[in-house]
Amino acid sequence: MMINRYEVTSVQPDGTPGAQLAFVEQKRMAFKEQVTLYRDDSKTGVFAAFKARSVIDLGATYDVTDENGAPIGLFKKDFAKSLLRSTWHVEPNGGARFTGQERSLAIALLRRFADLTFWPYHFDFVRDGQPVFSVMKKFALVRDKYTVQIHDPAIDRRLVVAMAVALDALQAR
Repeated sequence: MMINRYEVTSVQPDGTPGAQLAFVEQKRMAFKEQVTLYRDDSKTGVFAAFKARSVIDLGATYDVTDENGAPIGLFKKDFAKSLLRSTWHVEPNGGARFTGQERSLAIALLRRFADLTFWPYHFDFVRDGQPVFSVMKKFALVRDKYTVQIHDPAIDRRLVVAMAVALDALQAR
């Protein structure tokens, strides 16, 4: 009950699960959020990690690093815009910033005011009007499932996976 568990896998061309990319066990109610994404459930190799820059910040910035602690990028919640529809800004290390937002304002409002935490949602991340990646939560009552589609092959998938995990872990989805 006090740990969120995430298993990230690739998808085969036929739609079946492929190789495991990352495994995460995130403790809830941490004062300064820090999440390590391991390569598998043995937790022997690190895929990536993200860590909050400050203890309490409604628009916190999270630094994403590789297995050696080198920066991959960062993401930050846009607190003001997120009051109605969750909005995140992502900056790849050395790359141009892009923004992700819940696709549907109606679903976003329903989720906030009707407490429909199990309801599906979609985030679209775009740069200059071009899609970078999308995260789609599937309808589930017991175990959440997400589909992440990368549209820009140049984006570091470790940054994408970290952001996808953060969408669930940091927003209490």
